[in-house]
Amino acid sequence: MNNSIKEKRKHAGLTQDALAEKLSVSRQTVISLEKGKYNPSLQLAFDIAFVFNCTIEEVFEPEEKSN
Repeated sequence: MNNSIKEKRKHAGLTQDALAEKLSVSRQTVISLEKGKYNPSLQLAFDIAFVFNCTIEEVFEPEEKSN
């Protein structure tokens, strides 16, 4: 799943630590999310969208499927 967490975090002027604190997760979780190595729970996705004042769809988009 592709996401724009890193861009939105930087635009909001937040460090990885600050975002992790707002989301009640570890900094490592934020790093994994930004690298696309971890897909968040639905609740965490809603929390991320809330922090950035946007919709989940504005943060996450599915990867293109190749047939």
